[in-house]
Amino acid sequence: MTAITPDSPLVLPSELRTRLDRAVAQVNSVVLGKAGQVNHAFVSLIAGGHLLIEDLPGVGKTTLAHALAATLDLSFQRVQFTSDLLPSDIIGVSIFERDGQRFEFHPGPLFAQLVLADEINRATPKTQSALLEAMAEQQVTVDGRTHALPAPFFVVATQNPLDLAGTYPLPDSQLDRFMLRISLDYPSREAERELLTSTNRQELIATLTACMNAADIQVLRHFVVGVVASPALIDYLQALIAATRSHADVRIGLSPRAGLALLAAARAQALLHGRGYVLPEDVQAVFVPVTAHRLTLGGAGQRDRVAVARELLAGVAVR
Repeated sequence: MTAITPDSPLVLPSELRTRLDRAVAQVNSVVLGKAGQVNHAFVSLIAGGHLLIEDLPGVGKTTLAHALAATLDLSFQRVQFTSDLLPSDIIGVSIFERDGQRFEFHPGPLFAQLVLADEINRATPKTQSALLEAMAEQQVTVDGRTHALPAPFFVVATQNPLDLAGTYPLPDSQLDRFMLRISLDYPSREAERELLTSTNRQELIATLTACMNAADIQVLRHFVVGVVASPALIDYLQALIAATRSHADVRIGLSPRAGLALLAAARAQALLHGRGYVLPEDVQAVFVPVTAHRLTLGGAGQRDRVAVARELLAGVAVR
């Protein structure tokens, strides 16, 4: 593919660029050795999506969410999902107020700018689905009344591998609401040694200073929409989407909504790296975390979705 350059390059204001770089660096100073995953968290945030982190307990999933909230100065709520959690426990409930002789809505923990849905797959499907409207529409409906959620609204959900006891698989409609799914995995030897010998992560998070705020996030989301994707880039993206629909091991490929999520994430990736236009490398950087959890596999053999997504990416040439 030939070089892609827009006619009028989009450039972030220098102060905002400085604050963004400082925010990314600060989160990386807490979540050690996971620069790629931190990058994907910021991609999801500024592209207007939500983030799913799937991994074993104790590898830093909750720490990443806390670090993001502290660094971005966002209102924060953590919900520990359990098998007895009810939808009203997270959304809120209408209570009859005797003095006013009417029902008053009392918001639940979902009414925060950054919501950590911890171990989301330990709750029943009924409670999991209570997040659907919130994540898709930035609002909830209780007793026929619609309540807007704060802006920006960003859900970071964690889930344990499905072979652990007491877990319920997320339905496909729920998975599709997460723009990216990532895994932190074990730290490198060097990062683990620093974790063992340095300040406790909880104490470190308490000392973090806000590098950005909610208004900055809204501005970044406005800029993401303006990042240029050339016709040649769209051709490449469409070729990738088409490949998911014809692969022998994929029963259901990417939907148009998934294609839009891939494009938005690629735009955010470009913006994070200081460009006002998307390169094929931006699409490649986000392709697996955006698409793997959206693929429905078929066939007799059991294959890993991530492996299939990587195979799809390698099989489509850049022209």
